[in-house]
Amino acid sequence: MEESIKNIGAYILQYGLNILAAVVIFFVGRWIARLISRFVETLMQKSHIDKTLATFVKDLVYFGIMVFVIIAAVNKLGVETTSLVAIIGAAGLAVGLALQGSLANFAAGVILIILKPFRVGDFVDVAGVMGTVDQVKIFNTFLQTPDNKAVIIPNSSITGANIINFSAVDKRRVDLVFGISYGDDMRAAKNALQSVVEKHPKVLKDPAPTIAVSELADSSVNIVCRPWCKPEDYWDVRFDIVEQGKVALEAAGITIPFPQRDVHLYQEK
Repeated sequence: MEESIKNIGAYILQYGLNILAAVVIFFVGRWIARLISRFVETLMQKSHIDKTLATFVKDLVYFGIMVFVIIAAVNKLGVETTSLVAIIGAAGLAVGLALQGSLANFAAGVILIILKPFRVGDFVDVAGVMGTVDQVKIFNTFLQTPDNKAVIIPNSSITGANIINFSAVDKRRVDLVFGISYGDDMRAAKNALQSVVEKHPKVLKDPAPTIAVSELADSSVNIVCRPWCKPEDYWDVRFDIVEQGKVALEAAGITIPFPQRDVHLYQEK
């Protein structure tokens, strides 16, 4: 009887100490995980890394450390952890295969946040969509189109195609074409357009605008009008020059032609 009591006491002492050690490993490990993850977040923020990415990396570091802490605590209880590690690895592989599209978007999001080919507020053309960047998230980028549509684009679609950032430069060129009749005075037409461009308050003086004959087309002589402006003034300048240019050409007696064909009919005798 005494020997049985001694054996029970020895088991309780042994397993009690193991349980206590496992609890200590868990709580100390969790404290260390929080400390390291917060340090990583602070370090990334000091390096001017995007807050969204810094928070995500912090959580990733925390859960990564906690996996090892839990395995160490379970191992202290005498549980065989080799099979547990294998199960976790297989589960991680399965989840990775199931979420490979999301992981691709995540990787692309990290690239966009770190390299910053565009910023919030920039007007861009990405994945075939033109709009103003509203938000750049880990998995998606949010655009607001000129007609006020909210477009959500997966980040992998953005990094896998050309990125055109209209706001990355300090000036843009407006490309317009005006067609005049072959019988009209080309110099008068060019002077009329030159006057319109020079009077517009949002057209830049440097670089100088280009107004030149570009093509002798089927039904018209085409004159290009290419003023420069600030990116935010692009649409105002474009719409104004089109309207004012037509008015100026008409005032100068210039005819703006439309496509036409001469048809000759022959009657057999």
